[in-house]
Formats: sequence, C-alpha cells, structure tokens
Amino acid sequence: MKLSFHGADRDVTGSCHLVECAGRRLLIDCGLYQGSRQIAEENAGDFGFDPAGIDFVLLTHAHLDHCGRLPLLAKRGFRGEIIATMATQELARLVILDAAHLQEDEARSDSHRPRHGAGNKPAEPLFTSADALKSLESFKRSARYGEPIDLAEGVRATFVDAGHILGSASILLELTEAGRTLRLLFSGDLGNAGNPLLLTPAPPPRADVVVIETTYGDRLHKPMDASIHELYGAISDTLGRGGNVVIPTFALERAQDLLFMLSQGIAKDQLVPSMQVFLDSPMAITATEIFARHLDDLQPEAARLFRKDRDPLALPGLHFTRERAESVALNNVRGAIIMAGSGMATGGRVQHHLKHNISRQECSVIFVGFAAKGTLSRQIIDGQNPVQILGDDIPVRAALHTINGFSAHADQAELLEWHGHTGAARTFLTHGEEDAMQAFASRLGKTQVQMPALNQSFDL
Repeated sequence: MKLSFHGADRDVTGSCHLVECAGRRLLIDCGLYQGSRQIAEENAGDFGFDPAGIDFVLLTHAHLDHCGRLPLLAKRGFRGEIIATMATQELARLVILDAAHLQEDEARSDSHRPRHGAGNKPAEPLFTSADALKSLESFKRSARYGEPIDLAEGVRATFVDAGHILGSASILLELTEAGRTLRLLFSGDLGNAGNPLLLTPAPPPRADVVVIETTYGDRLHKPMDASIHELYGAISDTLGRGGNVVIPTFALERAQDLLFMLSQGIAKDQLVPSMQVFLDSPMAITATEIFARHLDDLQPEAARLFRKDRDPLALPGLHFTRERAESVALNNVRGAIIMAGSGMATGGRVQHHLKHNISRQECSVIFVGFAAKGTLSRQIIDGQNPVQILGDDIPVRAALHTINGFSAHADQAELLEWHGHTGAARTFLTHGEEDAMQAFASRLGKTQVQMPALNQSFDL
C-alpha cells in the first residue's frame, strides 16, 4: 500500500492525493491551484503520476481547488470512474464547466495581447469545454453518507458528512493487501460547526492513518453571533453614508450563507428591508437553486422554511445578475450590496466591482473567507496600497472588514476535536500554509505527524 501527495502540500490549493492498493490506483480529489498568475505553470505541469493509470477518483466536494483539474485529467488519458455525493456531482458540473469557460476566455484574451519575439503560438487553454464535458461522463455512482461502496476486492470507501459545503464529505478507505487491512481516512475540507445552513460535520470513524486539512490550524474563529453583528454593522454604516458594500463571495456555500444571514437580519429588524442586494454570479445563482433539492443536508430550520415554500435565501431587494451587461450596469449603482466571485478575487466579476468601488471612501469591502497568499483578496487584507486590478494601480480608500467567523473551514479547536475521534497513530497534514501546519502539529499528541512535500510518497 502506498500514499503519495500531488497537491495542497504545504499549500492550501490543488488538493490531489494518490492511493495504491491491491493493484488499484485511486485519487482523492484533483483540484486546481489558485493564486498568482505563476500558478498557471503548476496547473499545466505534470501530475506526478500517469492519468491513464487511475482507476477511480473519489471527490470530497465541488470547490475548484478540489475538482478543477478533472478536465485536464481526462484530457491526459483518465478513463476511470469518478464517485461523489449527488449534491457534489451537481455542483461540480457547474464549477468544472465554468472553469473551462474561464480558461477559454483567458486564452482568447492572451492571444490578443502584444507578445514579444517572433513565432509565438496563440495561447491555448489548460482545458476546454469539450474536455470538461468528457470528464463529467466519468461520474457514475453516487455516494450516500455512511453507506460503504466496494470499489474492488480489498478496496472499500465510505463517505461521511464533512459539513463544509453542500454534499461535502470525508472519505474512509478500508484497504486490504497481502492479508493486512488498513483504515485510511481523508478529512477533505471540514466545516465550521457554526454554519447557519449546513449540518454540523459528522463525528469521524476510527482510523489507523489520517490525512487532515489545516487551513485554520493556527487560529480560532470569532463566534458566529459576533461575526453576524459585525456584518450587520458594516453594512448599515456603509449604506447609511451612501456607499456600496462589495463582498468577494465564493459561489458555493458562502453566497448562500450570506443570503440566509441577510434574510434573518431583515426578519429581526437589524437590516432594512429596502436595501438592494445584487448577487452577481451566475454560478452562485444556480448553486442557490440546487440547495432546495437537498434539504436533508440542511439545518432543520432552513429545511423547514424551504418545505413551507418560504425560501430562506430570498430577500425583498434581491437581484440576480446573470448577464454580463447587467453586471456592467452595477457600475452606476449607489448604496447597495454587491456579492460577486471569486471569493479570493483571483478572477471573475468581483474584480470589476473592486476596481470601481475600492478607491471610494464611502464604500466598504467585506472579506468573509480564506484568502491564499498571492491572491488579490490577500493583498488587500495585508494592507497593500495601491493594488493592481485588471492592469491598473487602484488606491485603496474604502473601509475594509475581515470577518473570519463565517469561514466554511473548521478552526484549530474543531480540527483537534475531529482528529481526536479518529485515534489515528499516523497523521499527514495537508491543505494549509506551513505556519498553520506547524502550529497544528504542535497541538497533536499520541500520533506520528508528517507534513508531506509535493510528489512525496509513503509506504503504509
């Protein structure tokens, strides 16, 4: 039995782990790296294994940094089966097709830019919409939480609710080879127990070896009530002075959480019903519709409202802006909330809204999620001024708020509690910046801790 690491190793994006057992090769996730433009070279590089030799991909959830390289995997020869929960399959289709369109758009834009030297070839996308559709054909069986799936003789997988986004899972592998059985558990991304929409992550099963994320392995989140109070205060102050509130928003989960909180704020008379809210993200709009089809994954109160046809994500002043022209028209809006992707401001429509609002003193920018090093969101949070947005240097004059209590990731205390349930004798730390990993490792006891490097392999 072997375990090797091919993404999110001493880093927070590009999750991809390879398990070899009983003549079978399984990937746990296959995500895109996200961050600066130099990251494109890492995405285009060699996987560290032969895609054609992969039998199964087990997908923990549909975030881009966990599923975004599936089209490239298919392009390079993968013909195996992808297994995920039904909600993850629905959301992954959205994410993967959107990523392909962005790749194609960027390639077209690069091809029209002046290029130095003779003989330069037109830019090519990392993968195309055709590659994306090809990868989607590999989704076959759907996983149900708690129900084992026999993949091959000696290889069994069980998905456990991770509470991170809709359909997210931790994955237990029961591996048997040469008369020896090993229980290998991948945390995937673990959710924050304070999430207003999703169920709390399920207690994990016992395992011999654990691979655990450490995104917030070095810190605790602000309590949810305090975070909501801060959000309402920042919105009310900004709208009161006639400014716009720009919220870089992850399309999956964060957008829906925020809509729910805004709806609750109006219901409790803490926000004015007349406020105008623009959800400027076609993917987030469709993802919001998917929530209503998976009520068993939601908190009882949210599910109850859906069942009574009282959509808990609806607002009196909510506008969905699907078309690009509608998005451009928001340049003329004043005194509104604008939620747009991407959450780390690495691309998407939010860059345009930041460009038009971050230099205005009456406006605010509210960050409600993790921002990796090298991303525009992280540059703004770290105080860079001016910042480069869409090729221009823009001064930062807007009020800035960073509210980490809304994170969809477990904090240090929750990660430690989750790990404690597993009783694992051996632990691999992934999906975190190195400082966070070191801080988390120092809090673990009675387990052998390792922080794998990219493409490093281990015998189990």
